[in-house]
Amino acid sequence: MLSRTFGCVRVVWNRTLAWRHARYQAEGKGTSYRESDAALTAMKRDPELEWLSEVSSVPLQQALRHQHAAFQAFFGKRARYPRFKSRRGKQSATYTRSAFRWRDGELWLAKTSAPLRLAWSWPDLSPAALNPSTVTVSRDPAGRWFAVLHVDVVAPEPLPATGRTVGVDLGLKDFAVLSTGEHISHPKNMERHERRLKRYQRRLARCQRGSANRVKAKRKVARQHARVADARRDFLHKASTDLVRRFDGIAIEDLNVSGMVRNHSLAKAISQTGWAEFRAFLAYKAERYGRELAIADRWYPSSKTCSGCGHLLASLSLGTRSWVCPGCGVLHQRDENAAKNIELAAGLAAYACGGDVRHGGATPVQSPVKQELAGASPPGIPALQDGE
Repeated sequence: MLSRTFGCVRVVWNRTLAWRHARYQAEGKGTSYRESDAALTAMKRDPELEWLSEVSSVPLQQALRHQHAAFQAFFGKRARYPRFKSRRGKQSATYTRSAFRWRDGELWLAKTSAPLRLAWSWPDLSPAALNPSTVTVSRDPAGRWFAVLHVDVVAPEPLPATGRTVGVDLGLKDFAVLSTGEHISHPKNMERHERRLKRYQRRLARCQRGSANRVKAKRKVARQHARVADARRDFLHKASTDLVRRFDGIAIEDLNVSGMVRNHSLAKAISQTGWAEFRAFLAYKAERYGRELAIADRWYPSSKTCSGCGHLLASLSLGTRSWVCPGCGVLHQRDENAAKNIELAAGLAAYACGGDVRHGGATPVQSPVKQELAGASPPGIPALQDGE
């Protein structure tokens, strides 16, 4: 029943999206939710699509609501244009309160004759005490099933002040270097699983298309990718939570990740780090626990500016990991110096000693606090629980 529901949700989403696009191209008109709901009623009356009535109507209507919200986010420049759903990607169906029953920790969905068997993943929380308003059931390409309960909870109290701020320089040699001198190493999850993943992909390439063995091989490849993604997400959650708990203010650089991956020599390494996801985690956790997240301007020359006197080098190659400031003679480790400058440029730290005094000669000097504070990540990121 769930697989059938996923297929119906996918058909409704794709047909409605195609109809929206064709209508806008022909008439120049947008489509409201009421009009898309009327189109869904017409679809159900079509003899070729009468099987849409075999599943609960609530997930189909929720798919229309999600598509309407996706277009609002697109026109609000918060997301890209909605795409068609594929049967090879993640499948999901959302049920509101009228289409499911939650009783004593058991989940009954509409059009099903027995409760779902759930493996509860919150040992400190009793499922019988919950009153969910919405349930989303999903299946990823690795064949794993999930049931997500949407529950109203009390907002957490802000964390106690620590009186400390930090600048974070993200990189490839180390995942992050802090202005305190700490280095956060890369977990290298992809490298650890890459040999097995290549072996599974070679098996998949040798399988005949449409065969049962190809389906099994494809599932193994997806499961291996899922292990890597889960390990990377776990690392990012732990690193971001640690920073939010220890520092009142966190400054990071506004990296253009989509532009950086165009460098074919570094695209693979950059894609494996999860910089954008890390920034998103920091954004919602800082807002939730009363911390300040500051974003330094991406054009600020943090690596080649002296964090002590503000001296700006004319050039600094990527291979240079340390350099001596010609202005004050201080030996700088490249990433640590960049993290200190990011903290200064975002306005979280006090003025550097001598940073804004007048310097003689023609040597260029970069003011450590000249850059304006940019905005944080857009809202709407789902909030997770403590310890994640």
